[in-house]
Amino acid sequence: MLSKRKEELLKLIIEDYIKTARPVSSKSLMEALNCSSATIRNEMAELEDEGLLEKTHISSGRVPSEAGYRYYVDNIMKPKEITGDDMLKLQTVFHNKSLVLDDAILRSMEIISELTNYTTIVLGSTSDRNLVTKIEVVPMSDDKLIALVITDQGHVEHRNVVIDGHVSSNEIRKTVEIINKLIVGTPINEVSKVLEFEIKPIINKYVEQHEALYNAFYNAFNDFKENTDVRVKGTSNILKQPEFDNADKIRDIISKFEDKTIVNQIKEEDNGINIYIGSENSFDDDVTIIKTKYNCNGEEGTIALIGPKRMEYDRVIALLDYIKQNIDN
Repeated sequence: MLSKRKEELLKLIIEDYIKTARPVSSKSLMEALNCSSATIRNEMAELEDEGLLEKTHISSGRVPSEAGYRYYVDNIMKPKEITGDDMLKLQTVFHNKSLVLDDAILRSMEIISELTNYTTIVLGSTSDRNLVTKIEVVPMSDDKLIALVITDQGHVEHRNVVIDGHVSSNEIRKTVEIINKLIVGTPINEVSKVLEFEIKPIINKYVEQHEALYNAFYNAFNDFKENTDVRVKGTSNILKQPEFDNADKIRDIISKFEDKTIVNQIKEEDNGINIYIGSENSFDDDVTIIKTKYNCNGEEGTIALIGPKRMEYDRVIALLDYIKQNIDN
C-alpha cells in the first residue's frame, strides 16, 4: 500500500489526466499538495519506479499506467453520487410503463452513451429464453421476403428470406401458416431444428414448391441456434477520445464493435459491477470495459461501457449501478 501522500498524488494525477488527456507536471500540483515542485517530482519518480505512473516521450509530465489505474480503482476511487439531471433522464425511461424491458434497457444505455461519450453494449438474454409466438413475412420482391420472428419477451428478430426461383404468394402463405402452427412456444435457438424435423415433412406434403421454400426459411433461421441479442450504441464516440487519433487504431476498434463474436465475449457472469482495464479484458488492450450482469424475472444479460483507460470510473460505476438497480427491481 502507498502512503497517504502518495495516494493523494496518484489520485490528483489520474483525475487530472482523465479530464485533460494531457501529461501532468509537478508544477501543476504544487498548490493542491502544498509542497515544492522538487518534492513532487521525487514522489512522481517513486510512483514511476513502482509501475503506477509512466513518463511520455513528448513531455516531462507523467500519465497513469495500467497498474496505476488499477490501484486507483481498488484503493482510492469512490463512486460519485449520480446527479439530479442524469437521474431525471434515466427515470423518464424506467417510469415509462409502455416500454418492455429490452427497450428500457437499450434506451437507458443510449442515454449513458450520450452522457459519457463512451460506447455502450447490451448483450440480451441468450436465445433459449425467448419463445417464438409468431412469424410474419413482408414481401420485398418476387424472390425476397423479410421475416419477422416475434417472441414472448417482446423481442423481434428480422431475417432476409431469399427464395431460389419464382414461388407463388399462395405457396408462401401456406408455408408461413404451417410454420406458425408448429413453431409457437419453441425456444428461438431451436427454430432450425423444428423446421428440419417437424415442419419439413409437412411442407413436403402440402406445399407444391416445398424445396425452395424450406431451404429459404431454413437458411434464414439457422443462425438462431447461437444467437444472443447484441446491441452496440455510440460506436462513433471512440472518435471523440484524443488518445485514439490513429486511423489504424480507430478502424481496428470499430471493426471489433461490428464483430458479433468478439462483442459476445464481453458477456459478464458476475453480479457485481466489474472493471477490466486494458490487458485485463479480451476486447482491446487500449480500452477499459466496465460491465455487470442483470437479471429480471429470469431474463439475464450484460450491460457494459467501453471507453479509454482514461475513463471517468467514479461516474460510470454510479450510472451503471443505478441502471442495474432499476432493471433488477
